[in-house]
Amino acid sequence: MKKIIFKGCGTAIVTPFTEDGVNFKEFEKMLEDQIANKVDAIIVCGTTGESSTMTLEERKETIKFAVDVVHKRVPVISGTGGNCTKSAIEMTRFAESAGVDGALIVTPYYNKTTQEGLVAHYQAIASQTNLPIILYSVPSRTGVNILPKTCQELAKIENIVAIKEASGNLSQVAEIANLCGESLNIYSGNDDQILPVLSLGGIGVISVLSNIMPEFTHTMVEDFFEGNIEKAKNAQIKAIPLIKALFCEVNPIPVKAGLNMIGYNAGMPRLPLVEMTKANQEILKNEIEKIK
Repeated sequence: MKKIIFKGCGTAIVTPFTEDGVNFKEFEKMLEDQIANKVDAIIVCGTTGESSTMTLEERKETIKFAVDVVHKRVPVISGTGGNCTKSAIEMTRFAESAGVDGALIVTPYYNKTTQEGLVAHYQAIASQTNLPIILYSVPSRTGVNILPKTCQELAKIENIVAIKEASGNLSQVAEIANLCGESLNIYSGNDDQILPVLSLGGIGVISVLSNIMPEFTHTMVEDFFEGNIEKAKNAQIKAIPLIKALFCEVNPIPVKAGLNMIGYNAGMPRLPLVEMTKANQEILKNEIEKIK
């Protein structure tokens, strides 16, 4: 069986910005609150963290800051992927030196690649680090899907230990589970599919919802693993309207708005992302109030 970096709910945490850069004071507050509310891991500088609009120096500072603040209380996983293999290697090696517990590596975007290219890309990165790697398949954003047979090939690499599966295709998740078995752990990459993915053998979720509802999301997964299936199912269903509101505009626009609504200073998303529309803010506010 491959190494398990974490089991349960990992929060794909937002990066709070000011006009001058990362708001580290607020970021520390968010990290502490996530840990206090029982999340099982922190994922920093991912999609939700807006890594694509952070400078290289900001990404490095944010990764190191998260490692230092969390101080091994839960695993810290950093997004280190990109569409340039050399740059992804350099960022992954930096993250390893900073003390993270794993790397989340998205498929190359824009230039894209073939399935053979994906294997070569991930092989190259894995050969240059000792970190456990989580593959990240999110074709709606990247235009590239990691097919099940490609997962099977990549799972042969010792330090490729898991996949964040955000294709939305449960049949594909089932096929990955069938082909890879214990050689590749599966995390749900979609909050509306946490329970379905767990039922197919998944070991957790990398969640946007848990920015707003950390203990709720942690408990949903915990209940599933403790055999409280009905309770977990009811939590998943109860959360669907809020999840829908959190994705009614491109992530992380709504979750940043939601965090601001519940008392954080998450700031605005960086261009080209813009503030959530007033109409959708009302919808999101209502759903947060309903579920709290």
